[in-house]
Amino acid sequence: MAAATCCFSAGTGTGSSFSFLTSHRPSTSLRPSPSLFIPKAVHQKSPSSPHHPPSQKAVGKQNFIWRSKDERSLANKDGRSSKNETGQSKSTAFKFSGLQRKGSGKGAPFESKEPQVETGIIDDATFLNAVVKVFCTHTAPDYSLPWQKQRQFASTGSAFMIGDGKLLTNAHCVEHGTQVKVKRRGDDTKYVAKVLARGVECDIALLSVESKDFWKGAEPLRFGHLPHLQDAVTVVGYPLGGDTISVTKGVVSRVEVTSYAHGSSELLGIQIDAAINPGNSGGPAFNDDGECIGVAFQVYRSDDVENIGYVIPTTVVSHFLEDYERNGKYSGFPCLGVLLQKLENPALRACLRVPSNEGVLVRKIEPTSDVSNVVKEGDVIVSFDGVRVGCEGTVPFRSSERIAFRYLISQNLNG
Repeated sequence: MAAATCCFSAGTGTGSSFSFLTSHRPSTSLRPSPSLFIPKAVHQKSPSSPHHPPSQKAVGKQNFIWRSKDERSLANKDGRSSKNETGQSKSTAFKFSGLQRKGSGKGAPFESKEPQVETGIIDDATFLNAVVKVFCTHTAPDYSLPWQKQRQFASTGSAFMIGDGKLLTNAHCVEHGTQVKVKRRGDDTKYVAKVLARGVECDIALLSVESKDFWKGAEPLRFGHLPHLQDAVTVVGYPLGGDTISVTKGVVSRVEVTSYAHGSSELLGIQIDAAINPGNSGGPAFNDDGECIGVAFQVYRSDDVENIGYVIPTTVVSHFLEDYERNGKYSGFPCLGVLLQKLENPALRACLRVPSNEGVLVRKIEPTSDVSNVVKEGDVIVSFDGVRVGCEGTVPFRSSERIAFRYLISQNLNG
């Protein structure tokens, strides 16, 4: 068990880990290597071998869904907005938001035609009013004593309005929640919220508030496109250090498949350099047009690194929301059910009779998965849904980038 700066330890790596941005939350070891820390919430405890010859196969067409209208096929497509005639990027820094514990002093992109929000008037921007503070009382089960539960504690995080009477936040903000309340900016009234769906894999939760008073004058946020490197981002939430809303800025440092500490899954993530603190979890990240481009959820803690935070992009958020609307509940992200090996070694490619520098080797197959009827151990997957797979297990992404092959799998709603 290791904890760093009021964050959950996601691994046992030396001096580094990913952590939840929630204040004073019990530290929990999540991953066995340099790990992600999920923002903690501010809380108060209550009193109380291959047998088959190698063959090259292309996994059948699967419809991986793009969440942004201008996003095209992965191969040779840039996806950058054409509305920015100057060629400058328009996005805001993503920040991981974390839950703050009470009483603690520790401390897919759409282009908008509207004028950009000026930094000097960001405090008066309407989209800031869509960000709310979440108060949750947690009562976690005691697995060593199944007939009772652990002592309850309270935490705070952030959430934002997405329309239709719903709010979006992080799953770890409402994990084992027995009571969830939300409070709007500039309001002293707390309203009871209900958890409609919670995705552990993607660390996203959907809330609803029945009170009509809560939604008076509310304007939901608009989702934007997946940002590019060096695009500016602004993270908004209610972190440790005060009770009012907080705004921090930064730039996009990296876009790639990232390890999610809460669900121990690997999905697309955005790395930013904006400052994030416990309590920011569940808060939105904006671009310069006031569009939401992601949800802050975790940060990388280490003595050797600085300013490494992560945001859940709109592609993952859209998959979660479409899954909920389609099935009436969250059913999860698809998995191919195979263990793959890279084919970087020329001798291994020659042994498998793979002429080109591409493809990944199928080492093991989950017997209960559907793919067991299509591929066998020792096969080489050279393409997926028409997209060529490289020998390092990557596929083309936008104009000059490559991304892990498993991204295509995770974006398939029919998986």
